[in-house]
Amino acid sequence: MKLNYKRTILVGFAFFLISAFWQAYDTIVPLMLTNKFGLDQTWSGVIMSLDNVLALFMLPLFGALSDKKETRFGKRTPFIVIGAIAAIVCFVGLSFVDNAQLKKLSDGSKETYWSTNYVVENREYHNITNKDVPESYKVWDYAAKVYYNKTFDELSQEEQATVRDWYKNELDYDTVYVYSKPTKDAEENYRLCKTENNKLVYADDGSPVTARTTNAYSSLVSDAEAQFAKGVTQANWWILVVYIIVLLALLVAMATFRSPAVALMPDVTVKPLRSKGNAIINLMGTAGGLLVLVLGMLFGTGKVANQMMKYTWFVLAVCGIMLAALIVFVLTVKEKRWNGEMLQQQALLDEQEANEQPAEEQSAQTKLDKGRLRSLILILASVALWFTGYNAITSKYSVYALNVLNKDYNTTLMIAQGAAIVAYVPVGIIASKIGRKKSILGGIVMLTAAFFGAIFITAASPSWLLWLLFALAGIGWATINVNSFPMVVELSKGGNIGKYTGYYYTASMAAQVITPILSGALMDAFGTMSILFPYGAIFAAASFVTMLFVRHGDSKPVTPKSKLEMLSGGDD
Repeated sequence: MKLNYKRTILVGFAFFLISAFWQAYDTIVPLMLTNKFGLDQTWSGVIMSLDNVLALFMLPLFGALSDKKETRFGKRTPFIVIGAIAAIVCFVGLSFVDNAQLKKLSDGSKETYWSTNYVVENREYHNITNKDVPESYKVWDYAAKVYYNKTFDELSQEEQATVRDWYKNELDYDTVYVYSKPTKDAEENYRLCKTENNKLVYADDGSPVTARTTNAYSSLVSDAEAQFAKGVTQANWWILVVYIIVLLALLVAMATFRSPAVALMPDVTVKPLRSKGNAIINLMGTAGGLLVLVLGMLFGTGKVANQMMKYTWFVLAVCGIMLAALIVFVLTVKEKRWNGEMLQQQALLDEQEANEQPAEEQSAQTKLDKGRLRSLILILASVALWFTGYNAITSKYSVYALNVLNKDYNTTLMIAQGAAIVAYVPVGIIASKIGRKKSILGGIVMLTAAFFGAIFITAASPSWLLWLLFALAGIGWATINVNSFPMVVELSKGGNIGKYTGYYYTASMAAQVITPILSGALMDAFGTMSILFPYGAIFAAASFVTMLFVRHGDSKPVTPKSKLEMLSGGDD
């Protein structure tokens, strides 16, 4: 028995375009909401959870509807084609509404922010590594503190004029400042510097390379920009209303075909090969996300300088990728014929297995007994927990990277995606030998360790350390994701794969309804985004406990016959 890799790859183009969309959505929509509309993390989280609220009801619905829908193109293909085209149109429309809001923000300038003297977050503050400094400043005092290490009122009129002129005319996206962590014996010390060719050039007596640095523009201007944007949004609330309407239409379009697209792989793949098939599907999805991150780097979506950029051309490029993948899918996938062939093969396998198994085991296959039901519930609980931790990171990381770490989020996420792609073969080797459950538990350990380590990363930390942690997170997430979905559908019968696919996504979406709001509310309550990675680590660790008690849906360890067959879990 051998997986048809060509067919699986072609089927995977549906998941490729889905992943490309969500990678773009999860990175730029939070930036639109916080930078352009001035929403705080709680309300940004509420809007980011809308897709999950809709998905909670729509994914099982459209999974079940596609189970019953029979057309000459198959059960799933019509949903995929219509939903994808509608999503592409709505995504482009969303960027136009964002441009309308950006036009309303044209009156904002550093002159405006200085005159208003907003209260802004102190970016040096960290509730674990640097909690002995104020959590916030007035813009004037923060600028004076950075430039002279004094409050604004403590400056002479000449010094005040110097700081004011520096803020309005000289402060740019590349300006950073160096500071030393306050101690009992030494006063806090600041030195201005600027970056040239990615090397720090100090304006003073020369600080050590190990000194802490932070981006002055993010500290002094970005928060003020967001507060100005909030005022513009309140005065022009209808733009936000239109934005949310278009966003809802976009999310409805995506929800109509996600379950059918994911259910298509089991539709054309016999049960013993679905772990291998799921690895290929996840590989295609990861490739789609990686390609969008490359586009993000080319368009500069992760640069501090581009926080108020127009996203239309980037969105058009992403939609072009989605459309190309859809065309390949439509021209090559023969769903109805491939499904018929799978059903014939599965019937022969079921007959052979029935002849080899005792009567009580045969009965267990025709209905979900208490033991299998308990395992299904525990698997779905585990899915909900690790998605609660993981989605909080993915939905907030673009904002976190720009405002806390002062790094391009595209680079970090590309490393995570690249590590996931590289990991598929060794993950498959391990899963083939030890089974899905143990593989998932190992993935949870890696994901938890990566999130825990990221707690201690600051803007001054070396980039390679952050990359290492995200590579570990990528490997851990790949290990979890490849093996978890097949465990759910293994408990299904041939005719209700779509329904069980809906169960899987209901669990993940329920978590993702709550987590953007809860994590955002905690950030606002604590007054810092540094709560993000502790939050992710706690929920990831909790999923280890529930997964430990799962007893069904695992794979039987086998020896793979080729390197391609090492992709994901072994035969059942």
